[in-house]
Amino acid sequence: MQQDILINWSPQETRVAVVEFGAVQELHVERTLERGLVGNVYLGKVARVLPGMQSAFIDIGLDKAAFLHVADVWQKHAEGEAAAARTGQPLVPIEKQIFEGQALMVQVIKDPMGTKGARLSTQISIAGRHLVFLPQDDHIGVSQKIPADQRDALRSRVQTLVGSAGGGFILRTNAEDSADDELQEDIAYLRKTWTRIKDASTRLPPKSLLHQDLTLLQRVLRDLVGESTQSIRIDSREQFEHLAGFASEFMPKAAQRLQHYKGERPIFDLYTIDEEIARALGRRVDLKSGGYLIIDQTEALTTVDVNTGGYVGARNFDDTIFKTNLEAAQAIARQLRLRNLGGIVIVDFIDMGRTEHQEQVLGEFRKQLARDRVKTQAGGFSSLGLLEMTRKRTRESLAHMLCEPCPSCQGKGIVKTARSVVYDILREILREARQFNPREFRVVASPAVIDLMLDEESPHLAGLSDFIAKPISLLAEGSLGPEQYDIVLL
Repeated sequence: MQQDILINWSPQETRVAVVEFGAVQELHVERTLERGLVGNVYLGKVARVLPGMQSAFIDIGLDKAAFLHVADVWQKHAEGEAAAARTGQPLVPIEKQIFEGQALMVQVIKDPMGTKGARLSTQISIAGRHLVFLPQDDHIGVSQKIPADQRDALRSRVQTLVGSAGGGFILRTNAEDSADDELQEDIAYLRKTWTRIKDASTRLPPKSLLHQDLTLLQRVLRDLVGESTQSIRIDSREQFEHLAGFASEFMPKAAQRLQHYKGERPIFDLYTIDEEIARALGRRVDLKSGGYLIIDQTEALTTVDVNTGGYVGARNFDDTIFKTNLEAAQAIARQLRLRNLGGIVIVDFIDMGRTEHQEQVLGEFRKQLARDRVKTQAGGFSSLGLLEMTRKRTRESLAHMLCEPCPSCQGKGIVKTARSVVYDILREILREARQFNPREFRVVASPAVIDLMLDEESPHLAGLSDFIAKPISLLAEGSLGPEQYDIVLL
C-alpha cells in the first residue's frame, strides 16, 4: 500500500493528511494554542490527597488540577497494578507515598477532556524512534506487535547495547528491522533528554514544564513514516528546513523522502482534502454504489447505520444487501481512521439472511480494521444483528477538535418550532403578570417568532393582553437563536 504524507503548515495550525491511492486515510490536526499535553513532564505540586479514592490532585500549572491514581504511581517492586496483582504484592496506599505540598515529577498520560483534568503518572517514559526509555526501571520490554519468535533476540541485542548504564527500554514496533547503530543513536538521544529533564527539575520551581513532547511535524516522521511512504511534502520552507535537520539527526531514511512543496495551488487542493474534511464532519457518508452511512457521535459511543439508498444493481435483494454491506465495511473502517473515532462503536449493518454473507462482511471489516495504527477489536454479530467493536481513544476526534455544540440547539440536533416558542412566551408572560405589575411587557425574540406572533398567533396575543390588562409590544432581534427570547418589564 503506497502512501504519501501531505503537510499544510501555518503559524496557527498544522494539518497532516495520509493519502493512499488518492484517497485520504488519516487526518491529523495540531493547533498552536491547543497542543495536546500527553508526554509532557512537569514538576507538579501535590494539592490534595484522597485516601478514600486512592488518588490525588496535582497542580501542574493548568486551569484544572490533574489527576493521579495510585495505580499510576511508580513503585520499584512492580510495573503497575497488573504486575502487583500477578506477584501478589499489593499497591502501597497513596497516602503513604505522597503528601500535600510535595514537589513531584509527573508525566501527562491523558489529555484533559471536558470537565476532567489531565491524568498523570509518576513513571516517566520518553519515546524515541525505535525505543521508549523508562529511566526508573531496569527491564527490557518488546512490543507485542513484534512476532514472538523474534522478541528474545531483540531483547538481547538491546541489553548488550544498554550495558551497565541502567534504565529500562521498550522496543517499539519499528525497531524490528533496525540496525545496532540506529538503536545506539536512539539510546544516546533518550539518555540525553532524561539528563536535561533531571537538571531542569533541580533548577525550576514547582508547576514548571520540564519536557515537552514532540510537535506534530516531528511525530509524523517518528510514527507515520514507513516502508510504504513514498514522499513527505510540506508547504513551508522554514518548517521544511527545521524538519530536515531533525530528520537527518534522528531519522535519516525519512529525510530522504522529505520534499518542499513549491506549487502555486495549496497543497491540500491536490487531493481535495479540504472537501474531505468537510465530509468527515457530516453525518451522512455516500457510498459509490448508491448506499450511504449515517454516523452519530455521542458522549458514550458512536453509532453507524448502513442503508441501501438507491442501490439496485444486484440480481436480487439479498445480493443488493450483501454488496452494500461489503462496501460499507470498507468505508466504515476508513471513516473511523479519518474522524479518529474512539471508544465503543455500534454498527447496524443491513440485516443479512445468509450466514455466509455475514461471515464475509465480518471478515472484510476485520481486514480493513487491521490497517489501523490504533488498536481495534471487533466482535461478531449480536442476536439483534448489530456489530460491536472498540477503538482505542488516543486523542480528540476530528469533530471535537474542529467543532463545538450549536449555539441554537446546544448539541441536541433539533430546535423547538417557532409556534412552540410563541406558546412558551405566552405562558411566561402570564406567569410574570401574576408576580409583577409593570406598565408594559416587551417581547424580544427571533424574527421568525415575532412574525408568527404578529400573524397567525395575533388573536392569542391580543387575548392575553386583554386578560392581564397590560400592553404587549414585540421586538425582532436577528442575533437571537430560534429558541432564545427575553421578556422585558417596562
